[in-house]
Amino acid sequence: MFTGIDEVDWASLHHAYGSAEDVPGWLRGLASADAAERQTALDGMYGTVHHEGNVYDSTLACVPFLCSLAGREAVQDRGCIVELLVSIGAESGDARAREVVRADSEVFVSLLGDPDPGVRRAAAEAVVRFLDGPARALDLLRQRIPVERDDRVLLALTEALGLLARRHPEHSAAALDLLTAQSAPPHAPGLRLAALGQLALGAPDLLPADLVPTAVRLLRDRSARRARVPEPSGHDTLVGRIRRLRPSDEEGAQLLRTLHTALGDRTGDRIALLTGQLTSPDPMDRCNAVCMSAALFRGWRADCAGPVALIGAQLDTEQDRLRDAAVSVLAELFGLAAPAADDLHALVTARPDLWTHRWERGSPALGGPLKALARTGDRRAVPVLAQVLAGPVVPGGLGHEIAHLGPAAVPLAPALRHHLARVPLDSPTADALATPLLAALRAVGDRHAVPEVLRLLSGAPDGLGARERLVGPAIETLDALGAAAQAAPVLRELLHTRHAAAAAGALWSAGDGLSAVLPVLLRELTQGEPGSRRLAARQLGRLGPAARAALPELRRAARSGQAWERTSAACALWHIGRDPEPVLPVFRAAWSENPRTRGPIARCLAAMGPAAAPLRDLVTTELTAPRRHTAREGGYGSHDIAEDDALLRTCGEVLAGL
Repeated sequence: MFTGIDEVDWASLHHAYGSAEDVPGWLRGLASADAAERQTALDGMYGTVHHEGNVYDSTLACVPFLCSLAGREAVQDRGCIVELLVSIGAESGDARAREVVRADSEVFVSLLGDPDPGVRRAAAEAVVRFLDGPARALDLLRQRIPVERDDRVLLALTEALGLLARRHPEHSAAALDLLTAQSAPPHAPGLRLAALGQLALGAPDLLPADLVPTAVRLLRDRSARRARVPEPSGHDTLVGRIRRLRPSDEEGAQLLRTLHTALGDRTGDRIALLTGQLTSPDPMDRCNAVCMSAALFRGWRADCAGPVALIGAQLDTEQDRLRDAAVSVLAELFGLAAPAADDLHALVTARPDLWTHRWERGSPALGGPLKALARTGDRRAVPVLAQVLAGPVVPGGLGHEIAHLGPAAVPLAPALRHHLARVPLDSPTADALATPLLAALRAVGDRHAVPEVLRLLSGAPDGLGARERLVGPAIETLDALGAAAQAAPVLRELLHTRHAAAAAGALWSAGDGLSAVLPVLLRELTQGEPGSRRLAARQLGRLGPAARAALPELRRAARSGQAWERTSAACALWHIGRDPEPVLPVFRAAWSENPRTRGPIARCLAAMGPAAAPLRDLVTTELTAPRRHTAREGGYGSHDIAEDDALLRTCGEVLAGL
């Protein structure tokens, strides 16, 4: 297995964290008889040699030894080794890695008939990806399917057929014929679901007309046959809660996830499929549906009121996994979670122990049910939040959630002021404690909080510490409350710091003249950091026609820099000069270049009224687009859905004003 391993100069090779001299130990660990040692070795391979899917010279050097390990029946957990090889050669996208794995691809042929079903399952994809000649790969799959008896391996073979059909269109007809046969009786419901998912990905025209009812029926038939898995137990740790949020039936989740992915923009079918899942008698099916709904709501604009109400119905359960998953999804929806508000309120009322949560380490956080209820804007959250604020410690980020309640949260203002006044300014967490409270005070418009806000500015250093990071939010709060005049002396001192643009804007609101404010904003516009330049442009726009002297610099800023900077400058150009000619081309380019600029652009277009007519096509297309402008690969922000909904509302205002 390890012939020649000591002849490799591992010390001269590299992985994610430097020299690869530790790699031979991990390779040998994969062949250990001790399960813990094998797991540690596999973690080491994924964590360094194939860190985040990357390929290094040490990764390539490992491939022959990994292939040798995969072919030895005496080695345990070889399915994991084959999966690692597939990841190295396929997911990385590295051409060198693909060729190195392909050089040893014959090992995968023998593994299709391996005694270990985990090995056979992983080998199915490997044969399609790396074997020379798709016709041969298709024949191997065709021969294996009739003799395979393990359901999970059959699912992998079905997925491999779909992959082959998509990768090699010239051989797709035969693969699709096999998938069509597998999607019909007498095959088991799980296998039929898998085949339908692969047909949806590669040949949607071959799908049955009653796809959704068929898929729901097959799901329920499969669930009725599946053995029940007990709820996980253990301490209430962060890791434990994350595990509860993962699907308890990962295989079923993958089957339906494939179908949802294939349906893509067909949101009507996806909503119907979710509805069928969420009304299943099996709680695992409902839990999988809740988890999958997050991706739909996050990425697509759809009428989700029905599924949201069904997700709310999952809160009345004793199953922690299902309830936690439902709460997690509802907390992402903000106002869209309104159909579940009654269920959220019922849970909050019945379970005071869920109002806050403290991990084994760290400060308390607002509990998910109360957070989700507050984010809907439901005023029934206010009395409960008042009880939480009555405690000695404010849960982290609580003020940000209160801000979603707007004026309804006015009764909470005294408690917010109380806690703000007690933030220790010399604490390294002063900004984390005070910034959310400031957000809440801005939302409720509490002018009585001015003394507490001024305390944050008094003697604030011009550095990068926690207290200094409070200066910007404090200025914003004073400005929003119309109380900047009371802080004018301190604000003038800040005109020579990194907060100059914010201070200048607040001073303009307080009545300081143009001669005191304009030079500062022009300096920040031309010499400041990117964030300061954008803020300076926004503040110049607030000055309106009085800032006409800034038009030449703003025109230059609108022609260069990143999309955000050009957008900010173009918005200021309109508010000052009221000339759409230099503004609209900037908006059109930035709209496509960086979708995140669409919110401020739309707000400016709404203010422009009929002058925005040349960009009607952008707004109309946005309103009819099925996908959210915030949808992106590899992650999302917790406020993405709210941001997209705000954009749609503003686009409607733009059209109404044309």
